[in-house]
Amino acid sequence: MTDQIVRPRRASHGDTRITVETRIDPWHAEMFWELYLTAFGPLRSRAVARQVLHHDEFIAEMADPRIWKYVAWDLDGEPIGLTTLTRELASVPWVSPEYFEVNFPEAAARNAVYYLGFTLAHPGQRQSRLFVQMLAAVVERLVEARAVCAYDVCAYNNATFRFGDHIEMMLHRLADVTVEKIDTQTYYNATFG
Repeated sequence: MTDQIVRPRRASHGDTRITVETRIDPWHAEMFWELYLTAFGPLRSRAVARQVLHHDEFIAEMADPRIWKYVAWDLDGEPIGLTTLTRELASVPWVSPEYFEVNFPEAAARNAVYYLGFTLAHPGQRQSRLFVQMLAAVVERLVEARAVCAYDVCAYNNATFRFGDHIEMMLHRLADVTVEKIDTQTYYNATFG
């Protein structure tokens, strides 16, 4: 699927094998794009801030070696899930690397500040343990690096699905970790007339 630049990590989590890829080939990138639209497309009308990458942005991310792609494979060798992670904060346009340099200087000096992007799962896998399995593979790297890892959840997903609470609960199950909310952006509407 890729030409791996970083040390390949392969882990078996239940019936799922997880690999870390630096690039996703164009065919699989298009397959993941369709999953991405299924998962994130509804947020286009539910969140003020843009939550959905454009096609060219998504494809560029799949080819960007600075962003690790944790790919979950089923027993037949088919990709069924994807999680993105990077420690190159400049690769995430909406993140301020300077914030982390100032607020987490020790981790920044060790290049141990990470950003967890998104997680996708094939529709038939969404109710399975796949999300936990992919998160466990990511957490393994974060624990090893004694990392600071940022991620974001839009208000709709927090209010409707309690994603932030669920992610925190899973992180506590997987590692000795402290989770804190570090920022909030509130959007206002002023209607005239």
